[in-house]
Amino acid sequence: MSVAFLIILGCISGAAAGFFGIGGGVIIVPCLLLLGLDMEYAIGISIMQMVFSSTFGSIINIYQKKLAIQDGVFVGLGGLIGAAFSGIIVDSLSSQTLLLCFLLLSCVSFYKYIFDVKTTANPTPPITEPKKQKMLMIAAGFITGIFAVSLGIGGGLILAPILAYYLGFNSKKVVPISLFFIIFASISGSLSLAAHNLIDFKAGIILGIASMFGVAFGIYLISKITLKNHRYALIGIYAFSIALTLWKVAQTFHLI
Repeated sequence: MSVAFLIILGCISGAAAGFFGIGGGVIIVPCLLLLGLDMEYAIGISIMQMVFSSTFGSIINIYQKKLAIQDGVFVGLGGLIGAAFSGIIVDSLSSQTLLLCFLLLSCVSFYKYIFDVKTTANPTPPITEPKKQKMLMIAAGFITGIFAVSLGIGGGLILAPILAYYLGFNSKKVVPISLFFIIFASISGSLSLAAHNLIDFKAGIILGIASMFGVAFGIYLISKITLKNHRYALIGIYAFSIALTLWKVAQTFHLI
């Protein structure tokens, strides 16, 4: 991995983080896998980069008054707890198992956005009671933190369908909350992964610094696009990640 490649990848993943409210792992992990890195180290680099992009992006969103901090704190608290288990999970499972989990998670989220599960499968009104909303946010953060950070994808792509389905949030409202959640999950996940020697700190720092430039551009773009087109773009990023991961799965299991 050259420095130039890491900078370009960081800028692209950062832009995706700001635009979609994701950690950028759906781009970083497949790209690093195609370069020959093991799944465990691709996850470690991806999670460390998220500390930079999510923190910087959330600062911008707070300054521009796009982030509902009271919502983000509850989701983040759950993520902080759940992500603490990521090091154990990554250290315990094989690269092949993690790869298949990553693919499955991407496909499930892709399905939810393609078929708009919120309106077709759940016609009932979203949860509006404050106490239930807070408990759901903590639970959503906890579950997302456990599985998403373990797969190196931050959690925005898992969190978004949950908040949209149960709370009725649109994709643009979810983006700042998801990005804020990733601060908690990525810090907790990075500490957990570092304790198991699963992070390349040099690559993670280079990617992270570059992603800060990208995330500012992504946040600018989201203000210039309609909600409908934003959803289409989100579907596109799912498809891109799934395509790259399928290629890596085919190589891993000698199908090509």
